[in-house]
Amino acid sequence: MSFQAYLDNIQKKTGKTPEDFQKLATKKGLLENGALKPGVKAGQIVAWLKEEYELGHGHAMSIYAYFTGKRE
Repeated sequence: MSFQAYLDNIQKKTGKTPEDFQKLATKKGLLENGALKPGVKAGQIVAWLKEEYELGHGHAMSIYAYFTGKRE
């Protein structure tokens, strides 16, 4: 599955775009100025997305990758 396919499937499941998740992560204190805050690890992002949005590990990791700058 391509990176974009992961993002598309996440949007279908949750109704949220990667940009929406960026805003939510900022409100949650995980991101600052569009970047991960110092000390925030992938596991924290993945746990949050699994718990609150019922994403699988691969889908949650794709959002983490988006947060770290991956776009394709």
